[in-house]
Amino acid sequence: MVFNLVVNIIGIVVFIAIAYLFSKQKHAIHWRSVGVMLVLEVLLAWFLTGSQVGVDAVKAAADGFTWLVNVSYEGIAFALASWVNVKSMDFVTSSLLPILLIVPLFDILTYIGLLPWIIKWVGRGLAYITGQPKFESFFVVEMMFLGNTEALAVSQLQLKQMKAQRNLTIAMMSMSCVTASILGAYIKMMPGQFILTAVPMNVLNAAIIAAILNPVDVTPEEDTIAKVNGSAAVEETTETTATSGSESLADEQVKEAKPAREPFFSFLGDSILGAGKLILIIAANVIAFVALAKLIDKLLGLINSNLSLENIFGIIMFPFAWLLGFNAHDAFQMASYMGTKLVTNEFVVMGEVTSKVNDFAPHFKAVLTVFLTSFANFSTVGMIIGAFKGIVNREKNDLISRNVGYMLLSGILVSLLSAGVVGLFVW
Repeated sequence: MVFNLVVNIIGIVVFIAIAYLFSKQKHAIHWRSVGVMLVLEVLLAWFLTGSQVGVDAVKAAADGFTWLVNVSYEGIAFALASWVNVKSMDFVTSSLLPILLIVPLFDILTYIGLLPWIIKWVGRGLAYITGQPKFESFFVVEMMFLGNTEALAVSQLQLKQMKAQRNLTIAMMSMSCVTASILGAYIKMMPGQFILTAVPMNVLNAAIIAAILNPVDVTPEEDTIAKVNGSAAVEETTETTATSGSESLADEQVKEAKPAREPFFSFLGDSILGAGKLILIIAANVIAFVALAKLIDKLLGLINSNLSLENIFGIIMFPFAWLLGFNAHDAFQMASYMGTKLVTNEFVVMGEVTSKVNDFAPHFKAVLTVFLTSFANFSTVGMIIGAFKGIVNREKNDLISRNVGYMLLSGILVSLLSAGVVGLFVW
């Protein structure tokens, strides 16, 4: 164990070194800020996995999500009793249909202003502690609750005002989040303790990796925050600025952008419809990716019976998996899961391991769960570029499109770093 722990520590250093190696402006990295965030991250990982208070808090949160999911089954059973009252529910029923309750719930919290208030003050606190620009800190917290494309949509005024390099930073960060409303689906498939531990870890690591890969100097005039809008409501304006530095001009822009507040039940109907679309998107992606993966395996088998996607991914990702503190056999298995997740999505791997995840060794279970808890994969790149294309001008969007490799690298490094730090405390 001692040897594996040392390798795990070395792995964390290596992941940060890789980010430094590919940094766009090595001389501009604010190492003090990065160091503060790393210390904060290690303390948070210890608190959530190594202290009784933290473990109890995470367990209580996981139990809360499980309770919500169980409540959702009552609504599902009313319409589809034969899908719920069975010995073993299928993936769509057990993991996806509860989204029809959880997404509207989070949207209601946004509508009444509670969620934007939490995001605003947690973001400000993070900026104060870490020394990161206010909006970047604000955005990573926004992603923790809303998800990447949703956070981009409600922050579009700020994105239009910011310079292109800061937009690229936001694009990189967008690779490393999950939507809070989808956590119920994850918790039905993987250990809830590590799912919920991964969420704040990814927030900090998204800021760390982006600060190293793409450091950007932000002037005091630029270091302000535009407000959060709900999906059907616009909240009270906080600080904001335009690219010229004129806060009064930006305030006028915000006022002009305010839509009329949508009636609650109209808002709720749109939210439920959006949740239904999300379920269809996830189900379609899982079916298509699993089928494509099986097709590729069949074709590879025609070349050589030992060739498969699992084996190819295992070879490519093996060094990174080994640096997470595993022996060679476990590292190869972990690497195949990691590679499959990056090429397909997290649901594909979760569906594969959900029946056996509790039989894994504690370190393997914790590292795998944390690594899977993010949207970092190839399909997410297209979603982010598409979201930016509808928000910012062509110059900014072209810069983001030219840096797809950096976006992927950012997402992978964040997942590795989160898994590595949590892995330090679970053996």
